[in-house]
Amino acid sequence: MAYEGILLGMGNPLLDISAVVDDDFLTRYDIKLNNAILAEDKHLPMYDEMASKYIVEYIAGGATQNSIRVAQWMLQIPGATSYMGCVGKDKFGEEMKKSAKQAGVNVQYYEVGTATGTCAVCVVGGERSLVANLSAANCYKTEHLKRPENWALVEKAKYFYIAGFFLTVSPESIQLVAEHAAAKNKVFMMNLSAPFICEFFKDAQEKALPYMDYVFGNETEARTFAKVRGWEISQLPKASGTHKRITVITQGADPVVVAEDGMVKTFPVIVLPKEKLVDTNGAGDAFVGGFLSQLVQEKPIGDCIRAGCYAANVIIQRSGCSYPEKPDFK
Repeated sequence: MAYEGILLGMGNPLLDISAVVDDDFLTRYDIKLNNAILAEDKHLPMYDEMASKYIVEYIAGGATQNSIRVAQWMLQIPGATSYMGCVGKDKFGEEMKKSAKQAGVNVQYYEVGTATGTCAVCVVGGERSLVANLSAANCYKTEHLKRPENWALVEKAKYFYIAGFFLTVSPESIQLVAEHAAAKNKVFMMNLSAPFICEFFKDAQEKALPYMDYVFGNETEARTFAKVRGWEISQLPKASGTHKRITVITQGADPVVVAEDGMVKTFPVIVLPKEKLVDTNGAGDAFVGGFLSQLVQEKPIGDCIRAGCYAANVIIQRSGCSYPEKPDFK
């Protein structure tokens, strides 16, 4: 099987500004742990404050980009994955390009005059909270996707993965890719991504839902989705009848829940002693990346989940969404 360009991701490329902060910092900026929000005006000073007061790490991030990087790392096949999103023509944008290329991902960024997006990763006691200042990431346009050299990546890919966060930026791009996947019998996947997406972007999410062959999320997002729409995610109508929808919900240290065809199965995760936990940032993204690395090889769902749990387990023992040079997944 030819793996070049088999998996394509689209999303909001953000440079993660990660630091261990304290409870006082969270309170002052009205931030809750285990949450992901978009920055409001009141949050803007926190980026500088983090850089000046705490020990900060800069890591190429953004939910979809994390998952694609992890899938690429697990696959160890150069150029198996591609990624599109929007960055600024600045040093953060350059950093991101360098980091993605090192990871072996074929990135095609749309470059604009706005500053590259950043995400504050505030870590307290190993738990994280994300505050994203989208900036350039918010400027993605379908015209970039439609350029012949970029649409060629869509034509080449057999699997598509997009985090729900991209619904706030370019639902038209999502729709174009989703319709292509349904027409060509390819696999289209999305993530619920955050409670606010399920609540405030539910119309855009609803439009993309019929195309989703796989839906990923964690227990908090699934609960919010259920509050808005009921629990039957895996049984909502589909645009193409070829693939049944499979819903995969992670619950931190608790088992992964998989719903398929009205049947629910659970899979245990790898238990990590508390003292080995560094931070949970990127754990969900890494799980998806690991899962995708086996899915594109047409492995059974049990193997996909095992790879997802393996990748998440590696990531939470390190700072940010980073990993050793080679995986040792069997």
